[in-house]
Amino acid sequence: MGFQARTSRLQGCLALLAVASMTCFCTTPVQSAEHGGGTSVTSQSGFPRDCSYISRDSPSGIHVIQPAGSPPRVVWCDMDTEGKGWTVVQRNSYNTEITWRESWSTYKYGFGNVQQDYWLGNEYLFLLTRQNAYKVRFVVEDKSNNTRYAEYDIFSVEDESSGYSLRLGRYSGDGEDYLTTYHSGLGGIHDNMKFSTSDKDQDQSSGNCASSYGGWWYDKCQNVLLNGKGYIYWAGFCGSGQCKSSTILVKPADVC
Repeated sequence: MGFQARTSRLQGCLALLAVASMTCFCTTPVQSAEHGGGTSVTSQSGFPRDCSYISRDSPSGIHVIQPAGSPPRVVWCDMDTEGKGWTVVQRNSYNTEITWRESWSTYKYGFGNVQQDYWLGNEYLFLLTRQNAYKVRFVVEDKSNNTRYAEYDIFSVEDESSGYSLRLGRYSGDGEDYLTTYHSGLGGIHDNMKFSTSDKDQDQSSGNCASSYGGWWYDKCQNVLLNGKGYIYWAGFCGSGQCKSSTILVKPADVC
């Protein structure tokens, strides 16, 4: 082969490598055999790992899921929010019957009514989000039915020995980010904070934030607080804690 031919062939290979290096292959982390993966999307009991594997034609409602390592859990699957297949892990309303000032063990295993207001449970948040890369959407609604949301492309909760610490990725939404940016005049930050309850204070405040409000990922104390009775707070939107409702939804993230 002549020098000119070898050079032309080398240039062609380099061009193909350049194209390949610029291509981002996005996949949903959990795949069934029919999607070309070897990981089952269902538990041994036959329940899906999360709501993203409920039929997209299904209406929003109650389903049973079973994250890896978890017993079956009854949850609300949101099939109406953009993208469908969201697992609702928290729901609260201003006039809720729940006090939200629950103990560490109660927050660990969850409480409430999935048809109304509830907390999935920190242990199950850990087991759910360790399966794959997950994303999260925090949604609040004010008394005039206006909504705001903050979405983070990565969401996980560490295990109990790590204090069920919160981990969030990059922000997108229709309001200011109050969870991953530091606000010195408010409650500091929430990302990377440990979870605190009235009987297990892990915040960075000199007092106990959870004893005044409810269990949450506090710093000093909060920029956002969704776990409260008669107090749902989102700085810059419901600055007096008068939001009408809140929801936290999670689903597997697209990974590039």
